[in-house]
Amino acid sequence: MEHTEVVKPETLDDLIQTLHKIFESDSINVEEVQDIMEAYESNRQEWMKYAKFDQYRYTRNLVDEGNGKFNLMILCWGEGHGSSIHDHTDSHCFMKLLQGQLKETLFNWPEGKSKGDMVQKSQRILQENKVAYINDSLGLHRVENVSHTECAASLHLYSPPFQTCQTFDQRTGHRNTVKMTFTSKYGEKIPFESTVSQENN
Repeated sequence: MEHTEVVKPETLDDLIQTLHKIFESDSINVEEVQDIMEAYESNRQEWMKYAKFDQYRYTRNLVDEGNGKFNLMILCWGEGHGSSIHDHTDSHCFMKLLQGQLKETLFNWPEGKSKGDMVQKSQRILQENKVAYINDSLGLHRVENVSHTECAASLHLYSPPFQTCQTFDQRTGHRNTVKMTFTSKYGEKIPFESTVSQENN
């Protein structure tokens, strides 16, 4: 397939508009989405209105609902914050670093009824403006801000959007289904619902 030259999105709004165009199609070219997200140069002034940091845990902040084709959100990671090991509910997941660094650890799916430590496949440090991609066929992952001095922020695109995912215990492979929650939508904080599980990603 011909690889077309990416027109660089100058702003976050440009990027969102381009993503809307790409996702009008029923077949998604993963490389094309990765390239266009990577081509956007992170500009703190543009995305800070969506970034809600929390002292105790990382947050998920909805930026755009992609006409029902995708969810675009910014995750904000304080020092030492990390996700559980989780899947992506048969969706494409793209993650672009807007600020700082994040460590991604990839795991194999636990096999059958086997109990015991989950098998780690690989680890990498994601640098600012780089884009990572994962789906369930590639495995499970955990994402962490391992810095003790610097916050991190990442732009995530999930297509199709999903409301629940599975999290996994590293020592046993035991899985739980958890509901996804947002800290904010379109820059507005959502009232905290104590009934909703705050385990997310």
